[in-house]
Amino acid sequence: MSTRVAVIGAGYWGPNLIRNFSHLPGSGVALVCDIDQGRLDHVSSLFPSVSTTLDWREAIESDVDAVCVATPVPLHFEMARFALEQGKHVFVEKPLTADVQEARELVSLSEKQGLTLLVDHTFVYSHAVNHVRDIVASGDLGDIYYISMSRLNLGLFQKDINVIWDLAPHDISILTYVLGSQPEAVSAQGNSNILPGVEDVAMVTLFFPNNVIAYVQVSWLDPSKVRKATFVGSKKMLIYDDVEPLEKIKIYDKGVDGPAHYDTFGDFQFSYRYGDIYTPFLANAEPLQLECRHFLECVAGREEPLSGGHDGLEVVQVLDAANRSLRDRGTRVKIK
Repeated sequence: MSTRVAVIGAGYWGPNLIRNFSHLPGSGVALVCDIDQGRLDHVSSLFPSVSTTLDWREAIESDVDAVCVATPVPLHFEMARFALEQGKHVFVEKPLTADVQEARELVSLSEKQGLTLLVDHTFVYSHAVNHVRDIVASGDLGDIYYISMSRLNLGLFQKDINVIWDLAPHDISILTYVLGSQPEAVSAQGNSNILPGVEDVAMVTLFFPNNVIAYVQVSWLDPSKVRKATFVGSKKMLIYDDVEPLEKIKIYDKGVDGPAHYDTFGDFQFSYRYGDIYTPFLANAEPLQLECRHFLECVAGREEPLSGGHDGLEVVQVLDAANRSLRDRGTRVKIK
């Protein structure tokens, strides 16, 4: 039986969802909603069999089985809640909501209704991130000392959320997935350069258990597109560069060891290792396609969401704490 899908939002990300759910076996896009008739006309030219509407409630109340919410973040809660109340499975763009309590309500409602709530943490479905996760879990890097992540580009500027809420969900979801734990506290600093009150550049520091620290730099004001993460361990180091077309992961057999003990200053010597660089093979697949296929499996009851409502809630809790720290000039905020 085919899963009939409605996509709300045909602007930036919605077309990618329309394309994937239209082409995947076992699904079909029945209806697309947007407030811009021009966008709907464009969708109709590409997918003539897909119906369109300007009314998002009409889309949800139709005979579809699932609803994809690909709208600005402040609209996520109302639309996702209405869809769940109408008995629809929900795929919602990141972040799940712009408010912790709203995220909790959606998680509770989805569980009460027995419906799938999947949050679009796309990168946890990528082969590269899953390979990094396996490497970290294997202990090949040793004890993780710290992680440094950068997600930079010129635009796309948002008016209703700052750069932390826009870009950091990707890196937070990657970190919690790879490390298998949630941060205990966060500190954030940033600046508004273009729109007053809307930070367009920020640095977020996340404090994880076992003395692991992660730095996440996000910016809408960088001349180059950067999507890079460096994992520094006691044995080896790893760089994951999502912009790199072929060699996305490089493992460096490099490190430094201090002396076990010393009696004089002259005995104190560091030992540096400069070994080989290894690049593992990664299968080529679109993460969003894998995620959409996974969503269909969850709707059918064959799998549990890899990035479900609880995962979305945890990311929103981190974002909320980071935003409070940002407003308080970098004060360290515990994550409840």
